[in-house]
Amino acid sequence: MPQATIFLTTKRLRLRQFTLADADRIVGLDSDPEVMRYISYGAPTPREVIEQRVLPAWIKYYESEQRIGFWAADLLPSRQFVGWFHLRPDRFVASEQELGYRLRRDAWGKGLATEGSIALLADGFGVSKFEKISARTLVGNLASQRVMQKCGLALEEDFVYPEHILRGGSEDSRRAVKYSATRDEWMAGREQESNI
Repeated sequence: MPQATIFLTTKRLRLRQFTLADADRIVGLDSDPEVMRYISYGAPTPREVIEQRVLPAWIKYYESEQRIGFWAADLLPSRQFVGWFHLRPDRFVASEQELGYRLRRDAWGKGLATEGSIALLADGFGVSKFEKISARTLVGNLASQRVMQKCGLALEEDFVYPEHILRGGSEDSRRAVKYSATRDEWMAGREQESNI
């Protein structure tokens, strides 16, 4: 595998740039119906889509001067791939950034989603000075909503994903929630936590 370019390191995670050599890792992640339950109703992402569209699009983010993109998450010290995180321009609101994550099932329930997300929020607000960061999930994905809350994001609104974003589902199955924070809100929350 080519030398990984490290983006951020946390206590337990190394967030690095993806390469085309990561295709098998993404295929494995997206082949687990439980991982994909709230993303594609359990359907896997075909290998050709990952190789020809997904990974090239993710890698293109690294050409930007902004600190945005999709980052492979490797567990430390083993460097075992456990999933990914992203901070990218929001798909719905041009002035916002969107936080996202997808972890292997054996990495669930260990606080890794929260740890990686806080690192990206700290970088996005503290280094890049983004004004607002949001995250979205389906209403049934309570575990993901808990991660958003633990990261310092607050419920902003309920909405329904459009069909072109979440195909194959009824309007009821596309019901979702948006959590968000402005830079000032998030920084004030972190400062308050540190004073407790």
